[in-house]
Amino acid sequence: MNMSGERDDQVLLASAATGDETAFEALFRKYGRKLYSFMLQLNGAAAAEDIVQEVFFKLWKERDKLATITHFNSYLFRMAQNQAINDFRKMARATLLPIEEADRQETTPATDSNEEIEFKALRERVQEIIDSLPPQQRKVYLLNREQGLKHKEIAELLHISPSTVNKHLVQALHALRTGLGNHTDLLPVFFLLLSVSEKPFF
Repeated sequence: MNMSGERDDQVLLASAATGDETAFEALFRKYGRKLYSFMLQLNGAAAAEDIVQEVFFKLWKERDKLATITHFNSYLFRMAQNQAINDFRKMARATLLPIEEADRQETTPATDSNEEIEFKALRERVQEIIDSLPPQQRKVYLLNREQGLKHKEIAELLHISPSTVNKHLVQALHALRTGLGNHTDLLPVFFLLLSVSEKPFF
């Protein structure tokens, strides 16, 4: 990467370290697809998606350290490679060890990292909240979040006014923030990470 690109990264990292979601999103959109494509060569699509999500989720959770990172491109890919190795080891322990060896429990049981556990729990909780929304509100929310439709497009599709679309989205987001409690700071980044393998990624 050229010096100009690294300077740009340092500016974004410094801003993201203060909690600037826009700066973090810029980093994700700059490197997310590249990282996903790289991991896709080493893993299946689902595994590659999980690794990218977990890496960026951990970066956001520890965002106060972002400003200290130099050569972000190398740092990011090294994180992903380490995550892939850890995932492979867990898979090996679960599927390749002889049963008698597993019974002896001589090896440390494979466990998910805190970030993996938290991200999975967050995804499950968000899905529960979405499933509990009123039908029309849920439909509007999913059309906007999952299909990327704009307010006007949703209004035309559902034969409702744009203001009604906006009302449904505001209420849905309020339900999510209320339901997630102390995890509301993770909500914007969570939805960003769900776009890893979606076509609107870039």
